[in-house]
Amino acid sequence: MKIFYVTDDSYSKEIEEFDGTVLIDFFADWCAPCKMLSPIIEDVAEDVSDRVKVCKVNVESETELAKKFGIMTIPTLVVMENGSVKNRSVGVTGKRAIMDMLEQKQ
Repeated sequence: MKIFYVTDDSYSKEIEEFDGTVLIDFFADWCAPCKMLSPIIEDVAEDVSDRVKVCKVNVESETELAKKFGIMTIPTLVVMENGSVKNRSVGVTGKRAIMDMLEQKQ
């Protein structure tokens, strides 16, 4: 399992230029719901790492990325496919809902 921590500087390479599906977890270290979601994200990453790139973005240190995605509440999960946003979820959610989000890619 590999989770990529994305910064403003690495965003283009890690996410925009990635050919495939990306799950982005927007979080902050002080956020209790984010801490609740973190082990679920790790579990999802374990299951999908062969077909989905799982990334985390700290909204405190990466404010430009938070603005770019219009993040108003954390945790927020964003699913991207080939550089385009396909799905989004706000708040703590379960593994099944995240897996469904990855499959739907609206």
